[in-house]
Amino acid sequence: MSSTAADVVRLLTVRGETLAIAESLTGGLVAAGITAVPGASKVFRGSVTAYATELKRDLLGVDADLLAARGAVDPQVAAEMAAGVRKALEADWGIATTGVAGPDPQDGQPVGTVYVAVHGPFAPCDGSAPGGKVEALRLNGDRAEIRMESVRSVLALLLREIAGEQTGNERAQDTERNGGF
Repeated sequence: MSSTAADVVRLLTVRGETLAIAESLTGGLVAAGITAVPGASKVFRGSVTAYATELKRDLLGVDADLLAARGAVDPQVAAEMAAGVRKALEADWGIATTGVAGPDPQDGQPVGTVYVAVHGPFAPCDGSAPGGKVEALRLNGDRAEIRMESVRSVLALLLREIAGEQTGNERAQDTERNGGF
């Protein structure tokens, strides 16, 4: 986790961009991983640990009908959490975790069901369409292992998205420099 968090902080610093985090099952572990990196204050806006379902709705703007219909452990909920924290904390990037760490199933989902999401700077802050990405995870292990793997997974997803955008921008610049070819 530490090297991925350091890579995230480094890339965001170079790009002059910021990060906000919404956490449920990880309970602040993602934010702790980011803030453990020296220099994180240049990029880290803050976090919301919305463990209770109503906080996902009230603080992060997750759709109440969605929560009522599907529960908190859902890919669209993760996407809306990431978009919501990005908007609420006025950050370039928002990431989110929601899932079941155990010991018991939740919202009809088995232990180890996790969704991690990222919402980036080229997407509307209302959670719609491009710029958002969600990954579904089916994790094994005990509660601590599931939570730590969720942290690693959301940071890896964010790193891939940041690096992917950087690569995409570099390609666009190269194309422009080469006369559009």
